[in-house]
Amino acid sequence: MGKGKISPVNRLLIVDDDHALVKLLKRFLEGEAFQVDAAYDHASGLSAALAGDHELIVLDVMLPGGSGFELLKELRRHSQVPVLLLTARGEAVDRIVGLEIGADDYLSKPFDPRELVARIRAIFRRTREPAAGEVHPEQDEVLTVGDISMSLGSRTVTCAGEPVDVTAVEFNVLELLLRNAGKIVTREQIAEAALGRSLNLLDRSVDVHVSRLRRKLSAALGADEFIKPIRGTGYFLPAETVEKSKA
Repeated sequence: MGKGKISPVNRLLIVDDDHALVKLLKRFLEGEAFQVDAAYDHASGLSAALAGDHELIVLDVMLPGGSGFELLKELRRHSQVPVLLLTARGEAVDRIVGLEIGADDYLSKPFDPRELVARIRAIFRRTREPAAGEVHPEQDEVLTVGDISMSLGSRTVTCAGEPVDVTAVEFNVLELLLRNAGKIVTREQIAEAALGRSLNLLDRSVDVHVSRLRRKLSAALGADEFIKPIRGTGYFLPAETVEKSKA
């Protein structure tokens, strides 16, 4: 899924021009066994993010020299490293735009550092590849529905034999839909499985992630959108030719 180097375990990059906040977060996160690097503007943040030395990037929307959105857009051209976006409280547009560009999740300022740790760990649980020698029951499992196929071991997706580049959250959304092909999957189920958290009433994170995934699959298949929205409930993926196999 990503194109960079294998990232060191627990190494994070914070990109935020608020030096006091970064210092506070760095101290707190290091107390939680994370390694933390920091950048304070667009140029140095992008350079550090593209180096491929981090497992996750905490990215503020407002940065000197260019916005966090611009940084994220450029980063997504080269890497699918998970990104947790920091937005101003009440700025719903910022959250939606960030998710559309490719952020994995967001957190509104001000926030409790413990909530940041919980979000980071939730992302790691759903994006980390098994450690060397570690075997999971689904490690080599391949899920296929029609022309869509995904390998859980390599965390790759193909449509009609062609690779589709998806983010970590999009991969998790698709896995849930494939496993439940032929059934309606609620937005709440998707949030728990893909984001590791519950949704509040105004949270549109799931809808934005599914929308991006639908567009990617539709473009790859050259057909109408394969994932069907169910008004007021969730999403439905038809169960045509559902298959499970071992790679």
